[in-house]
Amino acid sequence: MKLAVIGTGYVGLVSGAGFSDFGHHVTCVDIDAERVATLLRNDIPIHEPGLAELVRRNASVGRLHFTISTAEAMRGAQLAILAVGTPSRPDGSADLSYVFEAARQVGRAIEGFTVIVTKSTVPVGTADKIREVIAGVTKQPFAVASNPEFLKEGDAVNDFLKPARVILGAEDPRAIDLLRELYRGVMRTGDRIQVMDIRSAELTKYAANAMLATRISFMNELARLAEVVGADIEAVRKGIGSDPRIGPKFLFAGAGFGGSCFPKDLRALLHTGREVDVELDVVNAVERANERQKRVLGERVIAHFGGSLAGKHVAIWGLAFKPETDDIRESPALVLIEQLLASGAKVSGYDPAAMPNVRAQLGISIELAGDPYTATTGADALVLVTEWHELREPDLDRLKAQMRTRVLVDGRNVWSQADARKAGFTYYGIGRPSHSQ
Repeated sequence: MKLAVIGTGYVGLVSGAGFSDFGHHVTCVDIDAERVATLLRNDIPIHEPGLAELVRRNASVGRLHFTISTAEAMRGAQLAILAVGTPSRPDGSADLSYVFEAARQVGRAIEGFTVIVTKSTVPVGTADKIREVIAGVTKQPFAVASNPEFLKEGDAVNDFLKPARVILGAEDPRAIDLLRELYRGVMRTGDRIQVMDIRSAELTKYAANAMLATRISFMNELARLAEVVGADIEAVRKGIGSDPRIGPKFLFAGAGFGGSCFPKDLRALLHTGREVDVELDVVNAVERANERQKRVLGERVIAHFGGSLAGKHVAIWGLAFKPETDDIRESPALVLIEQLLASGAKVSGYDPAAMPNVRAQLGISIELAGDPYTATTGADALVLVTEWHELREPDLDRLKAQMRTRVLVDGRNVWSQADARKAGFTYYGIGRPSHSQ
């Protein structure tokens, strides 16, 4: 099967490479000529485990191509996958201008019956608008479908190649048949395809992210309560997670969630609710709780030093919004850095992948170190924000020798409180009383 993927961002590049790995012939399109040139050199512009190998393998055998021309990509294509950005507008709504422009270009280029598939995360009813846009520029037959992505940054390749479910929103039988054929390569061990109407598919994506975000914010609110009443959120997490009706995933208290999906999608879902006069009280509370939680680490450091960080040096381990990615969009680390600088601190940081993006966004306002321990030299406090594997087992003796003041703030509850205190550190976790281990 021949298909075009419009957009080579996170979703588009993973999807394009993944579909080509299923044996399809894929041409990925992007308006950014420099980005396309980078991909043609077999360089990957984002950090995602396994993606570089997937792209290079399929490009080398001629199944994966890159271009700046939508018309070129659409020659002979049976499907067009829209995978462009949908950033937040100031009012929280999703900016669909990129989606509509991509649809318009695809519509002008289709040569016969074509299925236009939205993989971008879009509000309910977007498919109807895409249909109108395309009908305005072509007389060729087409169908519009929804195939939302469920990719975790840091494990996206595995998620794509071995999906837990594939949501297909379509009413046209020809579109459903083509989409089933598109995913046939991953259905050998069981049909995980769920076919539904388009509006249900569009809402399913938002509902999934809202549910996961709700679990995170719920645990973070309980963590605040646990600290006050003397309970240990880690014990609570294990206790409720062992209930099969609840399960253990996404129950970790921490510094709040960030990234390109959860915050943006919550805002878009809330905006959709307001448009149809449906108040989404739970979703609204999730967003408020998360914004508050992002400030917890900074408040803890500032409080420890009496309300001011003038003359203090604070080191941060982990700057990306989660491990195994270089994505810093809405990262809790950015909120922490802003708090620390505003309180007068000198700030240094380390991250295995995200430092170039931090430098591009923050300039020289913080120091970036080539390794985690260099960042802690002369520090009065060390804050863990992102729990990369290499940061989970700190060398406490080395930290003792390098830090000026022995204060550890564990924003992910992955360090041993007992070991830290035995080594002479003041230790702060999230939702953990002073007696917990």
